Amino acid sequence: MKTRHAFERSIPLLSLIVTFVAYGLLLPLTGFYWDDWPFAWMAKFLGPWEFIPAFAQVRPFLGPIFFVTTSLIPPVPLYWQIFAIIIRFISGLSAWFALNQIWPHHKRQTLIVSLLFLVFPGYSQHWVAFTHINQEWIPFIFYLLSFGFTARALRNKHVIASPFALSGAQRSRSVGEAILSPLRRLLRRLGFDTVSKNTRPTQPAAPRNHTIYALLFLIAGVFPTEYFVSIEPMRFLFIWVILSEEVNGFSQRFIQSFKRWLPYLLVWLANAGWLAYFYTIGGYESYDVEVVKAPLTILRILSTIGEAVWKAGFYVWAQVFVLASKTITAPTTLATFALIVIGFILILSYLRKLNPSEGETKTFAVYAIVIGLAGILLGRVPSFAAGLPLTLQSSYDRFMISMMLGGSLFVAGLIELFARNIRIKTYVFAMLIALGVGQQFFNANIFRRDWAKQQEIYWQLAWRIPAMEANTALLTDQLPIDYETDLSFTAPINWMYAPNYKRSTPQSGSVNESSNLPYALFYTEKRLGGAALPSLEANTEISLPVRRVSFLGSTSQVLVVHMPQNGCLRVLDPARGDEITYGRQSRFLVEAIPLSDLSNIIVDADQTAKLFFLSEPDHTWCYYFAKAELARQQGDWNQVIALIDEAISLGYEPEDPYEWLTYIEAQALAENIEAAENLSNDISKQDNGIRKGLCEVWKRVQIAGAALSESKGPAGGATETRVDQILSDFQCAR
Repeated sequence: MKTRHAFERSIPLLSLIVTFVAYGLLLPLTGFYWDDWPFAWMAKFLGPWEFIPAFAQVRPFLGPIFFVTTSLIPPVPLYWQIFAIIIRFISGLSAWFALNQIWPHHKRQTLIVSLLFLVFPGYSQHWVAFTHINQEWIPFIFYLLSFGFTARALRNKHVIASPFALSGAQRSRSVGEAILSPLRRLLRRLGFDTVSKNTRPTQPAAPRNHTIYALLFLIAGVFPTEYFVSIEPMRFLFIWVILSEEVNGFSQRFIQSFKRWLPYLLVWLANAGWLAYFYTIGGYESYDVEVVKAPLTILRILSTIGEAVWKAGFYVWAQVFVLASKTITAPTTLATFALIVIGFILILSYLRKLNPSEGETKTFAVYAIVIGLAGILLGRVPSFAAGLPLTLQSSYDRFMISMMLGGSLFVAGLIELFARNIRIKTYVFAMLIALGVGQQFFNANIFRRDWAKQQEIYWQLAWRIPAMEANTALLTDQLPIDYETDLSFTAPINWMYAPNYKRSTPQSGSVNESSNLPYALFYTEKRLGGAALPSLEANTEISLPVRRVSFLGSTSQVLVVHMPQNGCLRVLDPARGDEITYGRQSRFLVEAIPLSDLSNIIVDADQTAKLFFLSEPDHTWCYYFAKAELARQQGDWNQVIALIDEAISLGYEPEDPYEWLTYIEAQALAENIEAAENLSNDISKQDNGIRKGLCEVWKRVQIAGAALSESKGPAGGATETRVDQILSDFQCAR
């Protein structure tokens, strides 16, 4: 008795530790990603209520979830990452609760499946917290609880003896009550006195009440999002498992299972009817149903089934080795392997204390494999219907969330069936859980690096562009970052440059009558030729909607920015020949450069743009480069030299040789021709492609020098001759 109670009391603590180790070790170093930014901006500037109308034409039942969470949690990255840890912990407990109701005689296996579910390595999107907590995880928790209460309703109605029962009095208690008791004790310890210490419930709660709870949780789980629209048949299989313990005969068991599934089936069909309406007649514009547009062939179906089973059932459990092998000696890779080893040892020591009861059989394994396989395939249906790929380690692996429960059951069932020795089973399960923890830590490092890169972009943007004229669009081909789109960046840019934003409707007749968002970033590679950015011709209207607000501007009020993979952010200027200097870059960038107008930068702003929750980093090369570029824009060449000299004295140098061009020009115009020439020769040896950029610099120096040569006399003529020779040496066309 004490052993069972100690085991059940330890599960919440174990789940919490596993959750934190898998997802929380780098928590302070992670932030907002992808759609987090537009949602956070909406919460900050438009308020929680904005989510209700914002989702009305997309996912109308999702708006209330956003409303509640954003009313409770401020739009600060750290707060949402903490909330994500809590939600994942609750999801793991919810999975354990549901599985424990379905298989109360198999507590070791249900615990293992819930831990596999908790760290499922095929899903890497945990850190996109603001988005996925609201859009998927909260509805998924409701769905898991719905499974659990369905099983509890059946268990309370048909009391089935547990092998853990040790006395006649204990055998008379329902399985549901036995499972609730440790949870009640945990709540009491936390200060929630749910049941008086001097009283003990003598009867389980009415099965009808549990059915009502299950139906309500189903509604809350399936209506807000289409992610889980196809997994409902798993409930029928769970009901089948429970009834198989007392109903004999296939046909009788099928009839009884269907009768008990019928209320849930009706809710499911009601949701299907609602989605059909929304997809066809209503205003749903999230995804097209591609499966009805392209014919389904047997080969396509088999290929999709094979891919889903291979990835969700097998490959994801070992993918950390494949990913880590690409950077085997990197510190983060070594830390990942160390965490896997430590996790394996600790989890193994825990699992070895769990002795299987004599009543456990292979039946669990068979059911787990069948239901797991069904769960994988059913979970793939929504994304397959939308024509979306099941690509791991990308934003597309968010579709794994509906396959996680199936994948965890499937692999657990296989091990239970084919590993005959309990010791081998324990070692394999401990290793799989440890690999899941390691994979999630590996993912955390990816998002840590992404957040660090984001902060570089925001601060370099602020240093180079202290403030912007309202209604300015930023154009670039692509920024060197994985998880953020131009729509993602539009939100923080408005947060930075319009910190006092209030939505308003411009007066009729104004130039931008329909615009109520002051800034936007456009990826030309993605947007050019579409409705947002029809062309790069001057005076072309451009627009970018962000839910219920939108940016409306013109290609005549643009700044073109560029940030190489290894280098600093810069604003490109057609007046200094950047179209030629950066001619080897993507055409989507080069063709936009003539539109860039640096007069849209307010160089003498009272306050530099910033995001309040980001601390300014140490000033390294990119800070001095950004400030030197700003000084160059103002024609202060002495300040350019002073800034770069200070950076050099501190040991900083650029990774991208193009960042020397401004310094070369400043030195040449300050008549330090020899220093400018030597530096030009040095960087041309590093990258021969920079020759055109050097030619543009020295041509400008030549023009500036010609204006001064007459007043300088012979000395001015000598300088002009030297510049001519440099242009000749670099084979610069006149």
